[in-house]
Amino acid sequence: MDLRQTFLDYFAAKGHTINPSVHLVPDDPSLLFVNAGMVAFKPVFTGEIPTPTPPRATSSQLCLRAGGKHNDLDNVGYTARHHTLFEMLGNFSFGDYFKTEAIDFAWEFVTEVVGLDKSRLWISVHDSDDEAFELWLKHVPAERIKRMGDKDNFWQMGDTGPCGPCSEIHFDQGADHFNSAEDYFGGDGDRFLEIWNLVFMQYNRTEDGTLHPLPKPSIDTGMGLERITAIKEGKFSNYDTSIFMPIIESVAQMTGKPYVYDQGASYRVIADHSRAVTFLVSQGVTFDKEGRGYVLRRILRRAVRHGYMLGLREPFMYKLAQVVADINKASYPYLQDKMAFIQEQIKLEEERFFATIENGMKLFEEALADTKEIFDGAVAFKLYDTFGFPLDLTQDMLREKGIGLDEAGFNAQMQEQRERAKAAWKGSGDAAKDGDFKAALEQFGENSFVGYDRAEERTKILALFDENMRMTDALAAGSTGWVMLENTPFYATSGGQKGDTGELEGFASVLQTEKFFGLNLSEISLTKALSTGTDVLAKVAQDRKEIARHHSATHLLHAALGKVLGESAQQAGSYVDANRLRFDFSYPKAVSSEQLAEIETWVNRQIATQTHAATKVMTLEEAQASGAKALFGEKYGETVRVVTIGSDSVEFCGGTHVDNPGEIGSFIITKESGVSAGVRRIEAVCSQSAYRYTKALQGEIDDAKEALKSPHLAQGIAKLQEQVKALKAELKAAQASAATEIKAEAIGGVNVIVEEVKGGDIQKMIDDAKAKYEKLAILLMQENGGKVRISTGSQGCSIHAGNWLKEVAEKIGGKGGGRPDFASGGGTNPEGMGEAKVAALAYLKANLA
Repeated sequence: MDLRQTFLDYFAAKGHTINPSVHLVPDDPSLLFVNAGMVAFKPVFTGEIPTPTPPRATSSQLCLRAGGKHNDLDNVGYTARHHTLFEMLGNFSFGDYFKTEAIDFAWEFVTEVVGLDKSRLWISVHDSDDEAFELWLKHVPAERIKRMGDKDNFWQMGDTGPCGPCSEIHFDQGADHFNSAEDYFGGDGDRFLEIWNLVFMQYNRTEDGTLHPLPKPSIDTGMGLERITAIKEGKFSNYDTSIFMPIIESVAQMTGKPYVYDQGASYRVIADHSRAVTFLVSQGVTFDKEGRGYVLRRILRRAVRHGYMLGLREPFMYKLAQVVADINKASYPYLQDKMAFIQEQIKLEEERFFATIENGMKLFEEALADTKEIFDGAVAFKLYDTFGFPLDLTQDMLREKGIGLDEAGFNAQMQEQRERAKAAWKGSGDAAKDGDFKAALEQFGENSFVGYDRAEERTKILALFDENMRMTDALAAGSTGWVMLENTPFYATSGGQKGDTGELEGFASVLQTEKFFGLNLSEISLTKALSTGTDVLAKVAQDRKEIARHHSATHLLHAALGKVLGESAQQAGSYVDANRLRFDFSYPKAVSSEQLAEIETWVNRQIATQTHAATKVMTLEEAQASGAKALFGEKYGETVRVVTIGSDSVEFCGGTHVDNPGEIGSFIITKESGVSAGVRRIEAVCSQSAYRYTKALQGEIDDAKEALKSPHLAQGIAKLQEQVKALKAELKAAQASAATEIKAEAIGGVNVIVEEVKGGDIQKMIDDAKAKYEKLAILLMQENGGKVRISTGSQGCSIHAGNWLKEVAEKIGGKGGGRPDFASGGGTNPEGMGEAKVAALAYLKANLA
């Protein structure tokens, strides 16, 4: 039985118009995807469009719940009935028929048309819906009808608007298979399976929560096609039905491993996600970094990860798209019509992820081995940024292990990336861009970096790319683009080291060098036209030497941190260019000034006393046996470069370095700060940058000496401090002598002072007055440089100083406030001081009790 078509035909015979499934992307900015059958009719229910003729409809609507408020992604594959993509069979009445017909239609369809056993059908109604209860008694005995509360049996579109009670039809799957303590009607067990929800929209909820009866109540029902299919086919899981099993069987064939339900969650995830991906792509959703496209990417990459767990090492999801199309060819023939496009898009996205998933999984497993309860947010970010693992995919993997995630750490790394305003794949060096990289790799393979021992290379241009990273045979003078050299001396940004600049002599300036999926490409600005196949002389800029010096200094800093802070201070990231270095490391608190001085001294001692620096290529096993430090989470091939500087620094590193530590010159720490919880950062300079930094400091010192008129800075500052101290004392004495004598007058037994004062400290004057008078209300104003300072005080009376000041301050163009006993503020209108005095006295007369 084709349940989808049978359902539509049944309701068509009852006078309903059959509406095709609308696109998954709704014309509704409040929704990410269509998530229920009624979404297509929302404008009708809310009155935005006229009621159609006839005022009843039916549909089998594709729905997606994988983001936003309605998100079933975490449960998919692990329960018998959760899905990202599903179909909702529904019938709708727009002010036409109501409860009687809706209940009769539903009962007739499930019992007479589908043929379900009436004795196994149970009904729930809202505990206030006596009408529905009575109507169901025509079909079901009272003992199989249960009243439930708002949580289970009341539906609303939002906080306000159409809403009403609902009634659900449940199917008893049998005590033989479901007999836990929760397998009772209304419990959390799976014995009683909800198959159809009938919503009786009879109220409109206003903002105050009041329910007002609608003049024309409506009907909105929804029945999951996957669930009713499982019941009809005698299956306890939706995944065992004809909707999913052909996909699962295809996965089993691909993996060469039989599908066993209890161990088959990965098969089910793939089966579910292949449907969602196929339909989304067919409807024009593209893989992207945000919005709906990012949801699509997350779904596909989650499926690929499960395929990887089953042993699949190359794209496979695009093949399953054909299986999805075959299953749905009768109802959704457009899937086959668009199959070439669907498969192309899916395969390209799979290739992107398969290019990084192996190393991403390796990083994940290594980090997991060192995790007790909370997974490092920085590692999760590297999985996201370098290996393309969406955050919720990492969370999914951690959930399987019962491990939490440091989301704050992840978010801190994400924010830093946004501030850099570009995606930088620091671990692998691969830049996050789209382009014709696959074509270049297929045609040429990866090009070779030859810049470790030379800064110039006569080489051939293998490929050129325009600004959009599309391959081209030539680039014109005055344009910018990217070049792939057969052998390149330009180091690509990787491992924290900034990529090289330089020139293609006579043709172009090299602006930067990056890695794209293993391709070492340089961005160029052309002064002369250039075409593929041309021989060029590639020259690295002199900056390379300064970069190498800062990189080697970073290695010494790493070693110094271990000496001073302990081996727990492990590298968490770095950045090196020609002018500075930055090193992030794990440490629970700020590094003290004494520790920083010790670190800086140790590094400079190494620079001054060590003469040995060498790089050796060895197998990964040899390098590990040598005790060389490996960067946590970095990916390494069968052979690695090990950099040794002096006797205390031995690390895996693919960057460029000095031949002798003495080349580094001097090393100066310029800043220490926090990056995120448990991660600190040291910034430093060396070589020529250290010289410039020192000269700048010396210049500032000389300027300070000149300003102080003293050859000795410390003595000059001490002398200035003494002068300031003396002047303050003189000022205080002058203010005291110039203080206006203030007198109080009595109002209602309270001493009242409202005065303008020319000099003195008005706060001290108020304190002195409080010491003199037991009951006091005082307001003083003082002009200085076109501005007015105003303060009030209150003691032993009913006046609130803060309120009094607020009342008066507006007269002088100001504001202020404070405590009941003292308040202060200011204004910008000295001319209003007279009016302020009048207002102050009027306030006192009105408020003194």
